[in-house]
This record gives sequence, C-alpha cells and structure tokens, in this order.
Amino acid sequence: MNLFDLFLWILFGALAGWIASIITGKNRQMGALANIVSGIAGAFIGGFLMEFLFDKPSVTGLNLYSLLVSIGGAVVFIWVVGLISGKRRRRRK
Repeated sequence: MNLFDLFLWILFGALAGWIASIITGKNRQMGALANIVSGIAGAFIGGFLMEFLFDKPSVTGLNLYSLLVSIGGAVVFIWVVGLISGKRRRRRK
C-alpha cells in the first residue's frame, strides 16, 4: 500500500462517516476527524456484520457496495457512541 492508497482510504472513510452523520442527524456535532474515524470504524463494523451475520462479502475495495457497507457500519458506530456518551451525560447531572 502506497501513500496515495492510504489517502484514498481516508477519503473513503470520511465520505462514509459524513453520510452516516447526516443519516443519524449528528452532522453539526461532528467534525472532519470524527467523520473519518466513524467511517473507518464503520467499515470494520459493517464488514463484520455482513460477513458473520449475513454471510455476505465484507468491504471489497473502493466501490459502491463497500461504501454502503461502511455507511451502515458507521451508522451503528455513531448510534452506539451516542448511547454511551448519553449515559455519561445523564450521570453527571
């Protein structure tokens, strides 16, 4: 993997995370770094869900299928992070 491939994967993660943040309604609360992290984490989570729960191929490269899998995983990731941070906020009050 060269530097350009790494850049493309980061861009791909940012796009998936950004779309997931729009779907979940958290776009105004998240920055570019959070979108990248959620997109990359979403690729892992979506790949795991597709492979082990649905017996479908996981992320297969830079294509539409992989983008959809990554977006789905990022939505799950943002939802779980929201649950965890929401519980923490309620305890502080």
